Amino acid sequence: MPRFAAIDVGSNALRLRVVEAACPSEGSRNRSPKTEPSGSRESSSGWTEIASERASVRLGSGVFTTGGMTAQSITQACTALRDFRQKMTALKVDAYRATATSAVRESDNRATLVERARREADIELEVIEGVEEARLVQLAVSRRVRINDRRAMLVDVGGGSTELTALDRGENTFSMSLALGTVRLLQNFLQDASTLDASHFELLNEAIDRAIGEAVPHIRAMKFDVMLGTGGNLETLAQMAPATGKLDFRRAIDVKAARARIVQLAAMTPAQRSAAFGLRSDRADTIIPAALTFVKIAELIGLDTIIAPGVGLKEGLLEELVDRFFRVWDTEGEAASIIAACVRLGRRYHFDQAHGERVTAFGGQLFDDFQAIHGLMARDRLLLRAAAMLHDVGDFVRYEGHHKHSHYIIQNSDIMGLSPNERAVVANVARYHRKGVPDAAHPNFRDLDRDARAKVRGLAGILRIADALDREHLGKVSGVRARVDRARNVAFLTLEGKGERQLEEWSLRMKSDLFRDVYGLDIVLAR
Repeated sequence: MPRFAAIDVGSNALRLRVVEAACPSEGSRNRSPKTEPSGSRESSSGWTEIASERASVRLGSGVFTTGGMTAQSITQACTALRDFRQKMTALKVDAYRATATSAVRESDNRATLVERARREADIELEVIEGVEEARLVQLAVSRRVRINDRRAMLVDVGGGSTELTALDRGENTFSMSLALGTVRLLQNFLQDASTLDASHFELLNEAIDRAIGEAVPHIRAMKFDVMLGTGGNLETLAQMAPATGKLDFRRAIDVKAARARIVQLAAMTPAQRSAAFGLRSDRADTIIPAALTFVKIAELIGLDTIIAPGVGLKEGLLEELVDRFFRVWDTEGEAASIIAACVRLGRRYHFDQAHGERVTAFGGQLFDDFQAIHGLMARDRLLLRAAAMLHDVGDFVRYEGHHKHSHYIIQNSDIMGLSPNERAVVANVARYHRKGVPDAAHPNFRDLDRDARAKVRGLAGILRIADALDREHLGKVSGVRARVDRARNVAFLTLEGKGERQLEEWSLRMKSDLFRDVYGLDIVLAR
């Protein structure tokens, strides 16, 4: 059977997991509502674990105070990655994905680590955003625990950040990445503390409360049935403060017991915690800030237990890696999730959703009908649809110049499922839905690579036509089809709908310039 590997380059450690997996069947995705027992080599995903390794390299040490990783920690990380590569080669891994999280993405010298990982370890290291972390954790948890009939809060506490994801019967309602992590808290507030006296404990409480404050309005907007936590510290806490009694899940944490355990741990030095509870040294100092973060969020939600599903980022990486390898990944579901994230973003800025949906439908149809001339991929169709949904979101700031405001909002927002490069393409396509065409004199366009610039020009040319068909936001055009006549260098559009459409037709003529420049075709309405 094929073998797969996930590498998680975190703020506190580097981790490798190698599994063997067969092609997933539809039945294998019907997850048990109970988590797997600790130490199980056979996962509920049908994998068999081949290897699991961890390297204690604290890349976050210094990043959250000085802004950069130390030369020593980078060298140690590259040594660990080289060992991981040797292990993967020996085990004949067929596919892998390596990701780096908050410490690396916030580091001024992250490019150094990425380049050295490629050169010294032959590892392509991908620096991902917090919202991508949240997506992968959500994927892992939803595949392990059945929560589609509940309102669930997913909390992933790492070394540098905490990812919050709210699910309402399986549907994502919001995701947020907070600058709140165990190593970050240690570096910023507890460097001079061996035990936590009253002043240090108060400082830690206030720091966590302030970081969580950004998410409080979103948390209070829903009543949650269950909270699920992920991260190595939570697995440790599940052993130290287990919930008892009849539970829907095999492993859970009692919040009151965890709160009492925190008080006990605060009076001990890291060495004493290690001796008393068998903790690794890099866990003994992070367990208190991690436990306190989980407990505070649970208390804010009003729940007395935290479920520990026993999965995290690595498992999310493997879930997607295996599905894509066997070509059973739910591409349509992924696209629907991304468009739903765009709608949530648009609603935050009170956009005209009906107009966005019409332009999205027009754009998707034109993309399909022009497939032979643009030669773009299915993923590019999704980027066009995302840009179409959000192209007018800048109206929230001001109508005048709203295309530029749309670019800014999209570029600086989290859209779960889109990479930073893809988000930049979407922002630029939306930027050029009106007024001036893409120009190398514009910094936002100039900063894209050559392929992305070509993609923006092609997609923006289509979006301008789609937007023109709903010029007044009144839905006078209900459908469009296109036919290309290469012999005459003409693209004929057939419109569906009722009522007068003179303004839409005029707008179509005015906004077809970019399409003509890119594809060499005149737009003509078929009568």
